[in-house]
Amino acid sequence: MRKPRSPTSRRLIRRRSGEFRRGAGNHSEVPHPEVPSLVVDDRGNALISFAPGAEGAPPRDAPLPAALVAVWHDDSVLMVFDRWRQGWELPGGRVEDGESPRQAAVRELLEESGQKPDGPLRFIGYAGFELAPDQRAEYAALFAGRTTIVRDFQANEEIAAIRWWNLREALPGRVQPLDAYLARLTRESDPDQRKPH
Repeated sequence: MRKPRSPTSRRLIRRRSGEFRRGAGNHSEVPHPEVPSLVVDDRGNALISFAPGAEGAPPRDAPLPAALVAVWHDDSVLMVFDRWRQGWELPGGRVEDGESPRQAAVRELLEESGQKPDGPLRFIGYAGFELAPDQRAEYAALFAGRTTIVRDFQANEEIAAIRWWNLREALPGRVQPLDAYLARLTRESDPDQRKPH
């Protein structure tokens, strides 16, 4: 139910050279291996690129099946503890049929955490992933928002807990490093977060 996305023609944070290459199978194939990924998790999933850009112009070289959202309260980002992956992640998930990535981000945020942003989500960019075990290339649209109201959370089938994380203190258990990296990118793109406190 989770993560993916990468390159457009705009400024691109990327450690691997070249776009995803189209292979003979159903999936986009692996990028060039000579340059390291931005970050890799303990399961072999890699964030290989990040492209800020226009929301209406997604990359076309690999599927865009997911949307992620970083919601900030003061100087802390919302993280959810996924029961199946046993780790802290940004809220997000699969873009359903007939749904835009933005609609998926709003829906997944509410379903997974019960939280709502104060206003419309800001589009941040497209994150490109190489997913284990088959090195499948996918993208995820990344959004960010702020909230002044922390709503009650009810544990559900997918999410066991939520935490507001300042990106410095330790969370109990495994933190998904790909999501932590993307959360930092959203903080860096937020003028309110860059102001000294």
